[in-house]
Amino acid sequence: METIEDLKQYTFPALLANSVKKFYDRPALALVGEYPVSYGQVKEKSEALSYVLEQIGLKKESKIVILGTGRPEWGIAYFAIVNRGMIAVPLLPDFSVAEVESILAHCGVDAMFVEEKLYKKIECLGDNLPKTIIKLEDYSLIRGDEEAYEKADHFVRHHASEIKKALVPVEIDEDATASIIYTSGTTGRSKGVELSHKNIVWTSVQCQSVHRVNKIDRALSFLPLSHVYEFTIGFVMMLLNGACVYYLGKPPVVSALLPAFEKVEPTIVLSVPLVMEKIYKNKVLPTFQSNKILYVLYRIAPFRKMLNRAAGKKLKKTFGGHLVFFGIGGAKVDPKVEKFLKEANFPYAIGYGLTETSPLLAGSGTKITFPGTVGPVMEGVELVINNPDPKTKVGEVVAKGPNIMKGYYRDPELTKSVFTTEEDSAGPGYFKTGDLGLIAKKKGLVRLSLKGRNKNMILGPSGENIYPEDIEFILNQNPFVNESLVVEGDGGLVALVKVDEEKLEEEAKQRSLRDRIENNVQKVSRDLAWHKEAILGEIQFFVNTRVNKSSHIGKIEKIDEFEKTATQKIKRYIYELKEKAKSKIK
Repeated sequence: METIEDLKQYTFPALLANSVKKFYDRPALALVGEYPVSYGQVKEKSEALSYVLEQIGLKKESKIVILGTGRPEWGIAYFAIVNRGMIAVPLLPDFSVAEVESILAHCGVDAMFVEEKLYKKIECLGDNLPKTIIKLEDYSLIRGDEEAYEKADHFVRHHASEIKKALVPVEIDEDATASIIYTSGTTGRSKGVELSHKNIVWTSVQCQSVHRVNKIDRALSFLPLSHVYEFTIGFVMMLLNGACVYYLGKPPVVSALLPAFEKVEPTIVLSVPLVMEKIYKNKVLPTFQSNKILYVLYRIAPFRKMLNRAAGKKLKKTFGGHLVFFGIGGAKVDPKVEKFLKEANFPYAIGYGLTETSPLLAGSGTKITFPGTVGPVMEGVELVINNPDPKTKVGEVVAKGPNIMKGYYRDPELTKSVFTTEEDSAGPGYFKTGDLGLIAKKKGLVRLSLKGRNKNMILGPSGENIYPEDIEFILNQNPFVNESLVVEGDGGLVALVKVDEEKLEEEAKQRSLRDRIENNVQKVSRDLAWHKEAILGEIQFFVNTRVNKSSHIGKIEKIDEFEKTATQKIKRYIYELKEKAKSKIK
């Protein structure tokens, strides 16, 4: 376990120097199926790239975008930037052209690393792009000072041993900005979260209190590196401890993931809830429901646990057979899915945090998970429930600690608004997460439980608090529902649902056939569309019989695809605005 005594200070140069000293020849970064880059090579390549950046006019506090998918070159570029006191601005690969343009203008970017396929998407921005653009895959110059670049590149290729001497020492303070991370949030426009070296490196050190990583660990990475969850825990924490990170290098679909798990045999995987929820709903449950005997047994607790343990063993093999840590973060986990994971003895862990908190605030390691709770507060962080409800004890989760952001870039008013004042029960200076929760003792440990977003909470007609996430969890248990979102509509709650079209079609056909047989007619008396509408009505009945009266759904609406963030959370605000617009038209 690496500590501040090993690093001496919470900065990226200190972290890399410590890791290179201890793990010089160990594998560090690789694409699946390719030979890894060693820790020594990460240092050498990043220093060479730093030299090139400085020779083409970039300097301390220059802001440099990294726009690309996870790959070794991404991490090397990051070190090349921050280890010289420049500021990295990671952008999500799925940002739209308009979002990229807006961020570039807001941030005042000096240069950009961009993956070739993504450059083709944003090339249309022309003069709105930075003057210096470098291809991420091989660090070749796309546009900029060609003469200076060629001269620097020639020196790197022919005088590699002299690069370290050519780099003038740079003093980097722990509180210096390392990254400005623009979020693609569920509640509105992107904000530039300014994180210091200490914010990120301190958090990666403290994360070891949740799970210990060592030099024989192998991580398979398929989440965006530009998201702070994957970056701090799946990159910085791994390199802090000498592990090797393998990048999928392609979209994380089943056909790409399964062979990758087989090749890498990872010990560590970071994921979002949606991945495991899909596996449970599409693979695990159908196995038990397709057989009448298993279906009956699965409803009896002792037998269900036995069946879940057997399923858990198969699941581990699917993930390569060597998994010891399957981290789940970025959104709340479906309680039924978590119950399955617990009974299956699957090595899952739960984490909670935000971009503004670098990210981890609380979490349970694989040995201490308790379904329905996030887990203990991370060591060194102070969490308080602000202005709790006297009856339920639910209030806004607020936090203090070395992992709290410096602020929102170029937005002092917004920064001020997200910290508590003397008027709050918690006292001044706590970061307001916007999440509702409570802290209570469970299984001998004080744990945080989340109840939803403060902004998402809907005030019922009689003043009761309605948490749409709780209703969505129930909706998602329906076999015909893949995903759902509950919003406030004109006169009641509206459930937007993405249904499983194949199941819906098949069930409608079966009902039409039964109609024909029961009524002894040749032609179908009710068409498929009628039966599909009837099933939607049954979904509404399904949820309304499982929630209290104030949480009843007034209307179900089908939706083809939800717009989502990088961690696969639905962009709730888009649909709330649409529903409000509908109400105004009426």
